[in-house]
Amino acid sequence: MTAVQRSGHGSVESRGATSRLGVRAAIGIPVGALVAWLLIGAGFLNYDTAYSLLWGQDALHLRASDMSLTLSPTPHPLATVTGALLSLLGDGAQPAWVVLAFLALGALAWLTYELGAHWFGPAAGLVAAVVILTRIPVLSFGVRAYVDIPYVALVLGAILAEARRAGAPAARPRGGGTLPLVLLALAGLLRPEAWLISLAYVAWRRDLRLLPLALSAPFLWALHDLVLAGNPLHSFTYTSDNADTLRRITGLDDVPLTVPRRIGEILREPGLFGAVAGGLLVLAFMRRRAALLLAAGVVSLGAFCALAAAGLPILGRYLLLPAAILAVFCGAGVFGWTRLPADHPWRTRWAAIGALILVVFAVFAPGQAKRVSDLRRSMHTQAEILADLHAISDEIPCEPVAVPNHRPIPHVALWTGIRPRDIASAQLSQPTSGAYLDPASERVLRNFTLDPRDPKRLTAAVPPGFRRVTANRSWVLYARC
Repeated sequence: MTAVQRSGHGSVESRGATSRLGVRAAIGIPVGALVAWLLIGAGFLNYDTAYSLLWGQDALHLRASDMSLTLSPTPHPLATVTGALLSLLGDGAQPAWVVLAFLALGALAWLTYELGAHWFGPAAGLVAAVVILTRIPVLSFGVRAYVDIPYVALVLGAILAEARRAGAPAARPRGGGTLPLVLLALAGLLRPEAWLISLAYVAWRRDLRLLPLALSAPFLWALHDLVLAGNPLHSFTYTSDNADTLRRITGLDDVPLTVPRRIGEILREPGLFGAVAGGLLVLAFMRRRAALLLAAGVVSLGAFCALAAAGLPILGRYLLLPAAILAVFCGAGVFGWTRLPADHPWRTRWAAIGALILVVFAVFAPGQAKRVSDLRRSMHTQAEILADLHAISDEIPCEPVAVPNHRPIPHVALWTGIRPRDIASAQLSQPTSGAYLDPASERVLRNFTLDPRDPKRLTAAVPPGFRRVTANRSWVLYARC
């Protein structure tokens, strides 16, 4: 067979494999989203994403954005663009974003499956997907539409694209590597760790022609901040300032203690046990086969440490990427033995270890089921409080508006059209006129705080001279117009 014939045959095979992958994605992503919905049954926009929708509206209408208000979140360019596009749906913008949030969870589960199946077989991929989709932090951040879930999905997509590229030498074009970097660039418009992962990928490929694409995300992020905030370094400096305000853990010194604890909170005991066992077995018997996955895990942790050293906060959701990669190793720990030769001396031993991991998962299953049930209850409670806030916001008779803490500010702004700068937190300044939304019960106060370290100089209380206008089960509206 000639080189041209081999190339053509490889191209046909590549197109067929890509088509099959597309079919699996079209099935797997909605199925994963449906499972997440069945587990939790509620979804809504968190504080950060609500601001992204506001800023997207501002960008769409060429208005200046309120990006420097006290405790406003870090802007993420891709989230701002998403907010701008969804704003075209009017009142449907928030429900549409919730749908996207569940699809992002579905994509995360599907990509985790595909990575596990690629290296360790379909059974290992299924275990990895189930593990990641049933972890409480993953579900919690996912149903609240945090950008961290689509970020992790994009990076996992880049790893899968590179794994498939490297595994099909007859079909890949000379040079290559564009798709992984495009996905990493999109991820880099959600989280800056992807910038370092992109540079590591260029070093992995040893191809400097890929460098401009690898640098595109930080350039576009700086341009986004310059246009919308007037400062190309706004995200970096403002995130550091907020970390100080909220007294969040920062710095490389805290990484050795904080990182294992946070990853443990995500994966829990059986997930950690399976990941450690699987990682050691893969290192011992499949190191060359899974070199890319091992490297991705190391680089993801290195990127996190680099940003911690730069003064950015050490938050559990920033470790979802390493946790997802460890979930793949957990799948390998259970079923990776299926990829060993039939006569391999460790095949039976590995299968026994896999069975032990499944027993550990079974032992911890009731506790995990209770945690999922508790999360479901909590998310429904918060969704109800938000729905009540939406309903009573329509009754606001005058401005300015005050709320008990910072969390309701972007939501009230979205529903009323009032600028966030005209909605004050009563924790920082006591209103003397306008409208005030007061929690109707301790349940609302307890479940509707932005951050436990939110600065509290004033507990929620009705300001003097304000009279009751209306109320529902979660909120009481007072006014002094």
